[in-house]
Amino acid sequence: MIRKLATACAALLALLSTPALAWGGFGHETTAQIALANVSPRTRAEIARLLRAEAALGTPYCRMRSLEEASTWADCLRRESWRWAYTFAWHYQTENICKPYDVKANCSGGNCVTAQIVRNRRILADKTLPAAQRLEALAWLAHAIGDLHMPLHSGDNADLGGNAVAAKYGIAPGRNLHSVWDGPLAERGITSAEPPLVRRYSAEERAELASGDVADWGRESWQIARDLVYARAFDRDPCAGGEAPKDVVWSNEDIEASLPTLRQRVTQAGLRLARDLDAALGGAAR
Repeated sequence: MIRKLATACAALLALLSTPALAWGGFGHETTAQIALANVSPRTRAEIARLLRAEAALGTPYCRMRSLEEASTWADCLRRESWRWAYTFAWHYQTENICKPYDVKANCSGGNCVTAQIVRNRRILADKTLPAAQRLEALAWLAHAIGDLHMPLHSGDNADLGGNAVAAKYGIAPGRNLHSVWDGPLAERGITSAEPPLVRRYSAEERAELASGDVADWGRESWQIARDLVYARAFDRDPCAGGEAPKDVVWSNEDIEASLPTLRQRVTQAGLRLARDLDAALGGAAR
């Protein structure tokens, strides 16, 4: 009995110490829903076929019965760090907002989000590989594209992408700058969007919003972190010198000013994921 209680307590502590999720589960699932609404029927069929290999992944505690669940699978793995810790660096590629952006920086051995997008595209497209391996690549691709579009997974001010900056969300305390963006701000931006973000986009919209590649996407997030997130959090140019604050307020004015950019990032992530899935799964014809 004592042993079982100790095991349960250890599991609870592991869950409590899990790092914040980029865009939170809701943001990642919304990205997946946008993608699924914009891929070809052939791609949707291929996704459904790959999902049937779920049991072979050996992660019964992290289900993958849909593209939405696949998009959060990589974060769920953090509860079993002894097995998956080598993947934890695949979620981000933070770079100093006050130095030029370099997509090759902070990516030793391909252990960063941009390199893993490129790697998993290739695995997913390779039909000679086992279905379970391609399904894992599908999950990583869905998750990593979402991560790369979160500004604080690219921009950093020597504060762990905002994790070390205590922040109030409006008048609500107890958060940090990173968790403000991937939690309540993301949820508000998605749920209040008009028209809804999850919908079928026109060919013209897809061409405009799904453009670029990983270097462009990372640079976009890095620039938003510098020009919007840190600038508003600090109420000044974050690169103008002086000691950066470690405690900030993300005011109602900051919230309203951020929502259009946040919605655009989630939409771009979904449409870019759709583009990659069609390319990898042979569903280019619409």
